[in-house]
Amino acid sequence: VLQKLTWKSKDVSKCTVRGKNSDECYNYVKVLVPRNDETLFACGTNAFNPTCRNYKMTSLEQVGEEVVGQARCPFESGQSNVGLFAGGDFYSATMTDFLASDAVIYRSLGEGRPVLRTVKYDSKWLREPHFLHAIDYGNYVYFFLSEIAVEYTALGKVVFSRVARVCKNDNGGSPRVLERYWTSFLKARLNCSVPGDSFFYFDVLQSLTNVLQINQRPAVVGVFTTQANSIPGSAVCAFYMDDIEKVFNGKFKEQRTSDSSWTPVPDEQVPRPRPGTCAGDGPAAEFKSSVQFPDEMLTFIKSYPLMDEAVPSVNDRPCFTRTSSRSKLTQIVVDVSAGPYKDRTVMFLGSDDGRVLKVLASTHPNDSFGSRLLEDIDVYNPSKCNVQGQEDRRVLGLELDKDHHALFVAFSSCVIRVPLSRCSQHGSCKKSCLASRDPYCIWLRTGTCANMAPGFKYVSLPVVPLSVCHSGFVSRPLACVRRLPEMDQRAAANVHYTLLIACVLVAFFLGAILSGFLVSCYCSRSAAHRARRLGKDPEASLPHALSLRSLAKLNGLLDGQPKVGGVGRETKIYSFLSYLQHLSDCLSEQTKTKSCSHRNIRVSSSLENHSVILILCTLHRLKLYHKLWSQMSFSTSSGQMFIPME
Repeated sequence: VLQKLTWKSKDVSKCTVRGKNSDECYNYVKVLVPRNDETLFACGTNAFNPTCRNYKMTSLEQVGEEVVGQARCPFESGQSNVGLFAGGDFYSATMTDFLASDAVIYRSLGEGRPVLRTVKYDSKWLREPHFLHAIDYGNYVYFFLSEIAVEYTALGKVVFSRVARVCKNDNGGSPRVLERYWTSFLKARLNCSVPGDSFFYFDVLQSLTNVLQINQRPAVVGVFTTQANSIPGSAVCAFYMDDIEKVFNGKFKEQRTSDSSWTPVPDEQVPRPRPGTCAGDGPAAEFKSSVQFPDEMLTFIKSYPLMDEAVPSVNDRPCFTRTSSRSKLTQIVVDVSAGPYKDRTVMFLGSDDGRVLKVLASTHPNDSFGSRLLEDIDVYNPSKCNVQGQEDRRVLGLELDKDHHALFVAFSSCVIRVPLSRCSQHGSCKKSCLASRDPYCIWLRTGTCANMAPGFKYVSLPVVPLSVCHSGFVSRPLACVRRLPEMDQRAAANVHYTLLIACVLVAFFLGAILSGFLVSCYCSRSAAHRARRLGKDPEASLPHALSLRSLAKLNGLLDGQPKVGGVGRETKIYSFLSYLQHLSDCLSEQTKTKSCSHRNIRVSSSLENHSVILILCTLHRLKLYHKLWSQMSFSTSSGQMFIPME
């Protein structure tokens, strides 16, 4: 620590009289921004009496008198605020009163310019805003915030993320309309959502970067989360500055009645010059000051500050999403010149559970790979950060120090220094070093994986590039490197299920092949056996069930004992076989003479009718007794069968 400055409040007694706790009556420094190259501007809550001071950067010596901090600094430490100097003026966004009921975007401390603010107690301008960031860009100052959406009041208190802008040369309106108020204030929604049949929105802005170069275009990158009463989820979205300008040049949104829905304002109802433009520029080039604007234009901008369209994100999708964890992302810092060729983008994301995620990402729309989670580190140190045994793991700030290869992580009670990479964990494993795709790691000719600190010149093999800014991350097992435990478990589970599925498929195909082989062998042997039998016995092709012996056996003709009171088995067999012999002799005559007498032969009902029929069917199949078959008649009611013979 080179220098230390303590700024204590002198109004603690007044604060406690107002009913506040003693912990709330400290002087919490809420604004600390450079005013110029030599002066530092600081504001503190000062026990619910906001106060601002100027200090020399070199010696931290106070310069001049204290300045009232109202509208420049919040009254309470928990209230949000942003502030910056642009063109010699201090632009702030905060709460202006003790009860935090009046939100304001404020300009002050300038020379020759009037103090301006947003319209007081007008929900169309601001409604319970939470200010996150302010940017000086071009002719405007941009404010990024989240607030209750006035256009969705029917759904309750739905939070939307917004970007608002004001002209830096705005001097307020005429004495009749918007005097001492902004004449250029406009705001639009930021759309960070996952596309699909039903969009999934990340509506609550948590943190934002300054203007960066994304795909050679100026852009900002922010962390968004889901609604407080929704499922936990976080996403990183980027927005081009020219897309923001395009929305501000689009249609306005209006609500004609208190019960009607919000619709675009027709172009013919928009006055000229276009509301929201800066005096002396573009459509308002003929007006030297905003004070000269027509009352019609000023009245319109007062009533319709909200734009109809939302600002689309880069590639119309988040660069990175995190929905598998109950923790939410809270902070972001981006390095757009990482790697040996300074062409890689690395995002460091802080969470509310004390972790820092390092993500390699690219936003080019033609790339085919998703963003890659390089590291997930628990940086919270309980021994240094716990206060009276209490933990506050929420990451409140991230600061990148590339010159010293470090990342500073701010918590409520401590600041932790984290190296940008841990390349030494790959050791001498070249495959692991290159497969990690960490832009801060390089493989040296000496056979080691080292951090790419400033001054390195011996780059042998650069890290393989990874591209596309899509949700999720590419997971790939690395050799010779210790991975995160949760990643090891996930990889082991994937291998387990893959191996199981492969084994089941192999077993199925082997079983099918073996079964087919056995069936083929059995059929071949059966066919060969039948062929041999046919070669030896011409009658072998007849069904066994149709042989005379089998039929006689089925009907009990070969049983050893005769039935009581009936004809003996031997007599039945003799009569039946004699009858068949007689038929054979008659039908085998070569002459056409009627040598067989005409008579009907009665077959005893003691023989089963179906046996006789089967015998005759067999004879018919041999085409020996087709004539007999055609003349056969049945009498099923008497249980007898008569066969006419010629």
